[in-house]
Amino acid sequence: MENYTYNSFTLQLEGLNVSKDAMYPMFLFLLFSYLFIIIANFGIAFVVLADKSLHQPMYLLFYNLSLNDILGNSILIPHLLVDMLRPPPERLISYYECVVQAFISHVFGTAAHTVLMLGLTIRLNRCRTMIRSPYCDNASLFKLSCESVFINNVYGLTFTVVLMTFSIGSIVLTYAKITVVCLTSKNKSLNSKALKTCSTHLVVYMIMLLSGMANIALHRFPHLSELRKFVAILFHIVPGGLNPIVYGIQSKEIRAFLRKKCEQQWLVHKGHSVNPPLKDTWRRRAI
Repeated sequence: MENYTYNSFTLQLEGLNVSKDAMYPMFLFLLFSYLFIIIANFGIAFVVLADKSLHQPMYLLFYNLSLNDILGNSILIPHLLVDMLRPPPERLISYYECVVQAFISHVFGTAAHTVLMLGLTIRLNRCRTMIRSPYCDNASLFKLSCESVFINNVYGLTFTVVLMTFSIGSIVLTYAKITVVCLTSKNKSLNSKALKTCSTHLVVYMIMLLSGMANIALHRFPHLSELRKFVAILFHIVPGGLNPIVYGIQSKEIRAFLRKKCEQQWLVHKGHSVNPPLKDTWRRRAI
């Protein structure tokens, strides 16, 4: 029977329950996934900021998406990695830190669609201290309370349904318009580019959508808690790792910028001057 400690400011995270043999492979998988997400997304953000020709709405969207992936994974994975090296009784987190983690976690998930305000959770009194999840989210915070969370569940599910309806609706409408353009256009190159971009975007979107919906649904089935934890982690690291590849490397302009920088660095390494001589520049201007 679970002990009740009312409104404790110190909570315990259950974390990941993995065997000793699987702990270090899982630790390394999460560590390298996090490093790749951070490096790749910082790289995309830097390229967009550095190249003025990329200061356009589409590339600013890539920039914001990269920052969202960095924020969403940084609030989760480092704390999770540290907890994996600790014995379960030492996996502690303050209540307010937990609320901040839950807020940013939901902002990360929702920012891929739109934006979320979180507030109903804080009004609840808490009689439990065990977070049945590897990280904090709204549904986990609900379960700390011995009060009725009916309003919270109704609000959360209603918001999710509305969010998903607008998100999926906009995706369907956009793809329908793209399909019509492709069917009516005789430009094979344009159609091929649109198909390539849309297919990769759709794969990332479906992974994010299905893992997010599965995470919400699995909170209602306590006996599947370990599967829910795995799905919740995938919801963060898979889109965060794929987004820079799908939206960044696939962009011709970003590839051109990276190729130009690599060529400049190679010339510098070989001892050549990247910029033309000053006299040649004046001569060209005079002409």
